[in-house]
Amino acid sequence: MKNRVFIALLVAILVAMVGCQRPKAEYVKSSGEMLGTFMQITALSDVGVDVIYERMMALDKEAKSSMSIFDEESLLSRVNRNQTDSLDSHIIHCLGLARCVTERSGGYYDVTVAPLVEAYGFAGKNRDAKVNVDSLMEFVGMEKLRVENGRLIKSDPRVRIDFNSIAKGYVVDMAAEELESMGVEEYLVDIGGEIRCRGRNPKGGAWRVGIETPYDGNNTPGSSIQQVISLTDCAMATSGNYRRFYLDEKGNKIAHTIDPRTGKSAVTDLLSATVIAPTCAEADAYGTMFMAMGAKRAIELSREMAKDGVMVYFITAGEGDEYNVYYSAALAPMLKSTEGFNVIK
Repeated sequence: MKNRVFIALLVAILVAMVGCQRPKAEYVKSSGEMLGTFMQITALSDVGVDVIYERMMALDKEAKSSMSIFDEESLLSRVNRNQTDSLDSHIIHCLGLARCVTERSGGYYDVTVAPLVEAYGFAGKNRDAKVNVDSLMEFVGMEKLRVENGRLIKSDPRVRIDFNSIAKGYVVDMAAEELESMGVEEYLVDIGGEIRCRGRNPKGGAWRVGIETPYDGNNTPGSSIQQVISLTDCAMATSGNYRRFYLDEKGNKIAHTIDPRTGKSAVTDLLSATVIAPTCAEADAYGTMFMAMGAKRAIELSREMAKDGVMVYFITAGEGDEYNVYYSAALAPMLKSTEGFNVIK
């Protein structure tokens, strides 16, 4: 009798243990919208796709309520209106990174260009009939801001911040870190074409992503691929002036990238700048920085940044419909093709 009871208890324990085991990990895909653009995640996970989606939507809400300039009630919008000077960890982190990029760029990158972004009509509002650059430049410059004990101190209350050149990359990093906190070690996060990946794809190889052809009017992501690149354990972002621009009354192209040194739209010979970096926030900010300075300075600076694990893929206009490509030497094994391209050594 005792043996039967023991066996019955043992069977019950084994059944309970099997029932408590986590399901086998498999590759899942979660898609939706984050920060007003598409989101797609591929991950080797033992949690359901619904759980991943819910976590991403929670991050989206958190990021928008913190850093969105399109949400009048976000913390950043209230800071810009001087309704509060109290900052959260997201804004403090992005300001710290932005300051480092500003210093490294020699002034070609600056998140205090918000008044200019608004005046040119790239902040979700009607653009000014005439942009008074000289007047607005009085409120531009990272030196006009400092953070003390979690509070923002402005030298002029009219200084405002625009994180659009860094926030999307930062949220990609947030999403990647959230997946890792769930035990996910193989993933690709893609939010609006900005990417962070780890490990291998479902076929056991590196993650293959496309770099778009930067022609004016290319408004459909993925519709025209200029290059395929294989990535693992890194982040990638591409900046360009071929999607968000308009022509003024004189037919001049006004692009969303602003040169903080002049206050003018930065339409340079660089058509697109793809950056591979350890984090997507860095890649995002560096891409904007390179676009503002143009190909020559960008190539020179990219040589210095190579020691920090930063790689680049620049596209400039060639003859007719042709393009000139400049890429970091370390990037060569990751590119599908390098024939006819220029290597940056």
